[in-house]
Amino acid sequence: MNDHSQPVLVACAHGTRNPTGRRLIGQLALAARALRPGLTTTAAFVDVQPPTVVDVVRGLGESATPAVVVPLLLSGGYHVHVDIAGAVADHPSAVAARPLGPDARLVGVLTDRLVAAGADRADPATAIVLAAAGSSDPRSVKDVEDTAALLQRDWAGPVTTGYGSAAQPPVPDAVAAARAAGAQRVVVAAYLLAPGHFHDKLQGAGADCVTAPLLPDERIAAVLLDRYDAALTPA
Repeated sequence: MNDHSQPVLVACAHGTRNPTGRRLIGQLALAARALRPGLTTTAAFVDVQPPTVVDVVRGLGESATPAVVVPLLLSGGYHVHVDIAGAVADHPSAVAARPLGPDARLVGVLTDRLVAAGADRADPATAIVLAAAGSSDPRSVKDVEDTAALLQRDWAGPVTTGYGSAAQPPVPDAVAAARAAGAQRVVVAAYLLAPGHFHDKLQGAGADCVTAPLLPDERIAAVLLDRYDAALTPA
């Protein structure tokens, strides 16, 4: 039974044509519901696939159903500050939460993916390139850089950033720069929730290996619920 005293959690992802990516994003919302029995969740997207976040929020607004839109995004760029912010602006019963990252739990997942890929965090000759989708919004770039700084705390070798689009440097350039700086091994840490276009591109970036995306992992569902709760807590 749904608890109608709780606003609906609108889990808003970028959208992907990759079927595995779609499944994992859907499972993330279900995992959040499992951790919070009675919570109603629904999906929305900012690109590629329906339903759009604008349509979902409008529909909930028409029935005066309170909602919290949680961006299933790892940094705060255009989709967060324009698309999602715009979707809730005209609906007083809807609010937007902040994106999932940066968060120490996401860095924990990144570290686990790196270790699973065979990277040695105690080896100073292993360089990590934290690879994000990329955004022209400097706030998004800062979020990724902050995540790299958190990851660096647990890593003996250098941790730098690279991007799939819009921001600099591109991931192949970041990999090349790490080798030029003396790294004996370069590992790309995919700072992406699920498989899709950007993860496919990483395979050709010239690294020794590329980690799996962050999902599935229950810690991400916990972050999702924390963002939901924080959006409902008065400042």
